[in-house]
Amino acid sequence: MLQSLADLESQRSSLLQQFLTLGDFRPGTVSAAARRCGKRSCHCAQPDSAGHPQFRLLRKVQGKSVGESFPSPAAFRQAAGQVNEFHRFQQLSAELTALNQQICRLRPVESEPGGWSEGGKKRLLRFIRKSRGKSRRFSK
Repeated sequence: MLQSLADLESQRSSLLQQFLTLGDFRPGTVSAAARRCGKRSCHCAQPDSAGHPQFRLLRKVQGKSVGESFPSPAAFRQAAGQVNEFHRFQQLSAELTALNQQICRLRPVESEPGGWSEGGKKRLLRFIRKSRGKSRRFSK
């Protein structure tokens, strides 16, 4: 079923309102791992012990994995909530992008009298060549 442009724009407005309800968020993944502290007298040194639980937030910074440990369970729960809110942000962003693509396809094109002129085509081709050169230069 095709939706009208007005319906899609209304959906986009309500979706944008949901962005305003986002709380604190940060990227990453929360995890828990068992670690041994290294003290011979500690319970974690026993052969069948699981060790001490260590709660961490893992994320990428400039392409490298970075881990962050938390001093308390409350700090870990706070970080886990912030990561969940980041996933909600990503979901809303994906929905907004898909909705905008539908709107762009349906929006009528404003017609220009006369179509393409030879000078206009040449200027556009020069602009495209220049912009491609800039993107290559900065992508290294």
